[in-house]
Amino acid sequence: MKRFELLANTMADEIRSGSRPVGSRMPSVRQLTTQHGVSQSTVFRAYYQLEEWGLIRARERSGYYVAPGAALKQETASRPPLAVESAKVEISDLVFSVLEAAKHTDVVPLGSAFPSPQLFPLQRLAKSLGHSSRLISPWSTVVDLPPGNEALRRQISLRYLGMGIAQPMDELVVTNGALEALNLCLMAVTRPGDVVAIESPGFYAALQAIERLDLRAVEIPVDPVSGVDLQALRQAFERHPIKACWFMTSFQNPTGAAMPRERKQALVDLLAEHDVPLIEDDVYGELYHAATHPLPAKAFDTKGLVMHCSSFSKTLAPGYRIGWVAAGRFAQKVQRLKLMTTLSASIPAQAAIADYLQHGGYDKHLRKLRGAFRDQLAAMDAALRRYLPDDTHWTLPSGGYFLWLRLPPRVDAMQLHRLAIENGIGIAPGPIFSARHEFRHHVRLNFGHPWNDDMESAVKTLGSLIGQASS
Repeated sequence: MKRFELLANTMADEIRSGSRPVGSRMPSVRQLTTQHGVSQSTVFRAYYQLEEWGLIRARERSGYYVAPGAALKQETASRPPLAVESAKVEISDLVFSVLEAAKHTDVVPLGSAFPSPQLFPLQRLAKSLGHSSRLISPWSTVVDLPPGNEALRRQISLRYLGMGIAQPMDELVVTNGALEALNLCLMAVTRPGDVVAIESPGFYAALQAIERLDLRAVEIPVDPVSGVDLQALRQAFERHPIKACWFMTSFQNPTGAAMPRERKQALVDLLAEHDVPLIEDDVYGELYHAATHPLPAKAFDTKGLVMHCSSFSKTLAPGYRIGWVAAGRFAQKVQRLKLMTTLSASIPAQAAIADYLQHGGYDKHLRKLRGAFRDQLAAMDAALRRYLPDDTHWTLPSGGYFLWLRLPPRVDAMQLHRLAIENGIGIAPGPIFSARHEFRHHVRLNFGHPWNDDMESAVKTLGSLIGQASS
């Protein structure tokens, strides 16, 4: 257990036992750092955890106080469970309402799920599309059926090899983007009514897939720095007949969390212990801000349990809708499901991307893209520090293009979303990332667009709206 969790649990026990009465002021950050010999960051994270549990509330310029009724929580549970009960998911209406509001081009896309198309080599891709289309054989309509274009799968296999992963081509299945790959994997290992472990907060498309397939979800907490809580996952395995896990191990959406190498190894070991497959969503893996590519959990898989899903939509060709899955022991089943549902990914698009990977300078493009994201993150971070209230918090991610903001306690994310839209700004409110519509004091922001005056002005306006709502 991490130090902030130990500190949070200690204070939670004091509150529930009545040692800290309702309405009483919690110790200051300075007091706790001295008393427990921990950093200010540890104390803040402990207080954020207590707020999530509903045990304390923040008062502007005054500190934290024990929330009304907090002492009564001891009657129902000695401590908030690390893994919640399985639940039926109903999220789509909320997600669609938020996404619809963000579709308009006159809205500043801080809530978008996509990076700017200006950052992609679309003209060079068009050249590859034209060249490869002239060479397509009439028989490709048959030959390039699942598992997909051989030249493309060879190039994808070589990219795995570059990470030190020997990935057999016959386990690769080309799909219509990563989302189809993820859905096919879920269909391959579950049946209606089965329980699936997902992240909390987590990618809303995972929630929608579980809803559509009539599955049940167990939400596993995600730390904004280190990712999925493995202790909570182990507890969930003991309490539920989990059939699959759907996790994003690198630069998670929405938090930006990246599991360290040793934790990915521990995750794979835990899955192998329970013989539970992992659907690994790794669409942001190539968008690292450091010097080296983080290894996916797939790198530690020796039993074929990890189905590694990715695509070119976030790194190269968003409109081409080409993704894939390295499906391990489930490859044949995924391939057959692909044939039974959408038959084949676009044959010209597969050929075009294969040509670009071989001749177009993909790695050079990626280096430029990563540099752009680093610069845009720095610009957004500086703007947030200038304009947002001091009691707004975020952690800088080491990859991807999302920031996860914790708003002041009195600011409701859904209300802020509506106000932002009225001011021509899109944001992604926290409740769309939870099966139980939690994270009402969080929003996700996108820094995947070139920084300009509109972005700066949008952050300034957002800061003003947050300040007004928290006053």
